[in-house]
Amino acid sequence: MPEILITLGDPAGIGPEVIDAALASPDLPEGFTFTILGDRTSGSPGQPTKASAQSAYDALRESTRRLRETDAAAVVTGPVSKEGLQSLGFQYPGQTEFFTEELSAGETGMLLTGPNLSVGLATIHIPLAEVPMQLTQESIVTIGRLTAEFLRKKGIESPEIAVCGLNPHAGENGAFGTEETTTISPAIEQLNSLGLANFTGPHVPDAIFRDAAQGKYQAVIAMYHDQGLIPLKLLDFDEAVNVTLGLPKPRTSPDHGTAFGIAGKGIASHASMLAAIKLACQLA
Repeated sequence: MPEILITLGDPAGIGPEVIDAALASPDLPEGFTFTILGDRTSGSPGQPTKASAQSAYDALRESTRRLRETDAAAVVTGPVSKEGLQSLGFQYPGQTEFFTEELSAGETGMLLTGPNLSVGLATIHIPLAEVPMQLTQESIVTIGRLTAEFLRKKGIESPEIAVCGLNPHAGENGAFGTEETTTISPAIEQLNSLGLANFTGPHVPDAIFRDAAQGKYQAVIAMYHDQGLIPLKLLDFDEAVNVTLGLPKPRTSPDHGTAFGIAGKGIASHASMLAAIKLACQLA
């Protein structure tokens, strides 16, 4: 049976309890084996330490080793503390970048998907002030192509994908910015030439997510992190899943953090973790 790896995340957070609940769910996919990586004893609920962060880091490295060297089919990563990891020398803005390098992937991207929205990000973990400088035609084409391939793997043969503008009112014909004309529109034209999906836009960012949530589009390409994640978390917080696109093997994770404040209290929802496991199985 295909093996799905699951990292505990920081054991002082809610990772261990939501993983246990997800694996006990009657909705867990059949025909897979699940292997948990991480040391539960290295942290106490709600009390993050250097040792608990080290356990999370070790589990991540073990997961990439197994993905490279064994027949493990996919990995689901539990929530980690970026501050804790970076105190140990973790040099990546997030787990997306870590897996990209550790698995020697080429072009990768970050997508979040839930019952109402799927959102691909053209830029990820960078300061807002740097977005206009790092947003390129190539970065939009990459996430657009990867998002289309993801949707097709899920059985959507001809996806409709909306591409956001960067500026208010999608630039208002240059009144509020020119990126829509100089960067985003050429990227849409290039994406449509690939024949993977129908890409439209640049759409007004403050309106397009409503249309997507109503089913007019199967995904939206956002130009920066919060442009896409605010509407997604508003609608799909409990069941959203983070997917790293473009890796040689699937990696998913729940769309929430360590929640140290509620760890061990028995009130954390396992819905997002279960959704992440189910999607990893589907992609595997």
